[in-house]
Amino acid sequence: MIAAGDPIPDVALKAVTPAGTEDVRTGELFATGKIVLFGVPGAFTPVCSDFHLPGFVLKTDELKAKGIDTIACVSVNDAFVMGAWANSEAAEGIVMLADDAAAFTAAMGLTTDASSFGLGTRSERYAAIIENGVLTSIRVEKEFVDHEVSTAEHVLAAL
Repeated sequence: MIAAGDPIPDVALKAVTPAGTEDVRTGELFATGKIVLFGVPGAFTPVCSDFHLPGFVLKTDELKAKGIDTIACVSVNDAFVMGAWANSEAAEGIVMLADDAAAFTAAMGLTTDASSFGLGTRSERYAAIIENGVLTSIRVEKEFVDHEVSTAEHVLAAL
């Protein structure tokens, strides 16, 4: 698993934008500035939709006031699902990243087998702080359904 001090892997993803989707590379997207990246197992799943994403939506202004340049959410879903989820959660101000083949998640060492939930290979639930392309901290939940150490509140406390 990626650790503090490691560079963020450079992987192609799809970013959901107001104009649609665009191809991005994580090496470029996370290369400059201070970024909060949070990973979720799946769009529209209960914990992700009820707590995780909404918490970051509610705390966007506070995170920006603490010096965060970009807030990004990544999930092992396609861009269409991520776009629909962003719209349903009013996630303006959060870059929604579709990791459809789990390539970025695997490069980060954060895949999990969620087959028991009918989801297959997914992302661990986590929150990370990245500065100029380098991971400075990461908090990964112990259990797939936990929502404790990766919340927007915990990120704010760490800043």
